[in-house]
Amino acid sequence: MIPRYTRPEMGRIWRDENKFQTWLAVEIATAEAEAEAGLIPKSAARAIRRKARFDVARILEIEKEVKHDVIAFTTNVAEHVGGEARYLHFGLTSNDVVDTAQALQIRQASELLRAGLERLGEILKRRALEFQHTPMIGRTHGIHAEPITFGLKLAVWYAENHRNLKRLDFAAEQMRVGKISGAVGTYAHLSPAIEKRILAKLGLEPAPATTQVIQRDRHAFYLSTLAVIAASLEKMALEVRGLQRTEVREAEEYFAPRQKGSSAMPHKRNPVQAEQICGLARVVRANAQAALENVALWHERDISHSSVERIILPDSTILLDYLLDKTANLIEKMFVYPERMMENLNLMRGLIFSGQLLLALTEKGASREDAYRWVQRNAMQVWQTREDFRALVERDADIRKYLSAKDLAAIFNLERYLKHVDNIFRRVFSDNH
Repeated sequence: MIPRYTRPEMGRIWRDENKFQTWLAVEIATAEAEAEAGLIPKSAARAIRRKARFDVARILEIEKEVKHDVIAFTTNVAEHVGGEARYLHFGLTSNDVVDTAQALQIRQASELLRAGLERLGEILKRRALEFQHTPMIGRTHGIHAEPITFGLKLAVWYAENHRNLKRLDFAAEQMRVGKISGAVGTYAHLSPAIEKRILAKLGLEPAPATTQVIQRDRHAFYLSTLAVIAASLEKMALEVRGLQRTEVREAEEYFAPRQKGSSAMPHKRNPVQAEQICGLARVVRANAQAALENVALWHERDISHSSVERIILPDSTILLDYLLDKTANLIEKMFVYPERMMENLNLMRGLIFSGQLLLALTEKGASREDAYRWVQRNAMQVWQTREDFRALVERDADIRKYLSAKDLAAIFNLERYLKHVDNIFRRVFSDNH
């Protein structure tokens, strides 16, 4: 059995030490499976298991001469194994090792990303429940629309984060494949049965069909999923930035007691964490574009994808891990100002009830065209004169023909808009969600 990997921090997953460790795991699994099948002596597999090790500096030294990373690696391992090293890398091509080992690295990275998504989900749930019944104005096109609660905004984010968790699981499973199928995928030297035995030792499944490489649609899908997750994090951070604007100031990212916001303006409290999240999400999206361009390779393989993946796989997973941590901290420590939310909700002097007024008039028998015209003319007067919308409506003879004072009291009632919030929360946070 291959020793279980300890879960490294994201950066260490992509360092040479861990990369070569996963290569070595593939080589040892191959030797042991081949020995079990009688293809190489069992003593050779035992020697490889017992003696195989590597030295990163030595591998890099050899690579300078041979200009081939896998050959440099196997040469260095052979220096430690001795005579039985002739059975090391038996029947393999370089990408049998590299692509299979890369699947192990991606599995490690996915475990950390999953943990980050789970942590963010817990924080979103806690804060959503905290503000479940905190009213605020909902905005469309940046303009006041109808009342919501701040908790509902967070519940929407929680549901999206939960979908992202499922997306990551699916994309990670798509990447949980290896290949030991040879130079062009025909199993010229080792059989599919041997491949299956090798990959089982590593916790991987065989790719159904390959060329010299595992097909890069898998990698493109994985990196596109990371880009979607990053876009969701940007969405949350952008909303915090919007709510932190001085004219709004309904929520604000944490500002430490000794923190400074500007070298020139001591009063400044800038949303720097949220802005960093928005900026770095662009990099993850750009890397997904590069992954999509890696799908098309010449014939059974070229290496145009290889140099790209050395950048985009580490960068995207490290960046997303960082962004998940930053976003979780942003939401967890965020200042929230319910009083200001209520002030802003009342800012337009009752205009937010115009939709319910329109519906009530049509329910009482007015045509929709007439009702819309009557409501809109009063609403436009509020925009121009800052008068109270309800007071204007109460003086409108056309409207009062249809609606009594009791009707208007029911219409201009905040709770009417929020009566289904608890039902939404039950749906979002149910155990089977």
